[in-house]
Amino acid sequence: MAKKDKKRKFQEVNIKNRKAAFDYHLLDKFEAGIKLFGTEIKSIRLGEANLKDSFCAFEDEELYIHSLFISEYKYGNYFNHETRRRRKLLMRKRELTRLQKKVKEKGLSIIPYRLYISERGFAKVEIALAQGKKSYDKRDTIKTRESKRELDRIKKAYK
Repeated sequence: MAKKDKKRKFQEVNIKNRKAAFDYHLLDKFEAGIKLFGTEIKSIRLGEANLKDSFCAFEDEELYIHSLFISEYKYGNYFNHETRRRRKLLMRKRELTRLQKKVKEKGLSIIPYRLYISERGFAKVEIALAQGKKSYDKRDTIKTRESKRELDRIKKAYK
């Protein structure tokens, strides 16, 4: 009789903030770990998180992610977590000071771009140093996207 694998199979977790690429020029990207509770990581592994309205801010030389939505774990009891609490991001001190200097001097923002599970099983956030787009930049983005879509449609028709 063969032993069964006791590993749970979770879906591939790759949650993106699509609106961030539309609203901001992403200048530089960094990888950061997140300090989480047990029910939070279980919900993330099930793919129940949303980066839509989240942002990062410095508080006392430490970087926190605010309003990251992680739904309550379905099987959690009274130990369940708050859905939109602030969570500490784990990065190297050098990277934190570099980010803090750039945010202060140039007026840039730090935006969470992608949430995923690493190969070792840890939740990671890809954050981006970003500069806000003007309305005409957004119109250019829409124009190039629609022209690319039209070209793809024409190529597909001639194949």
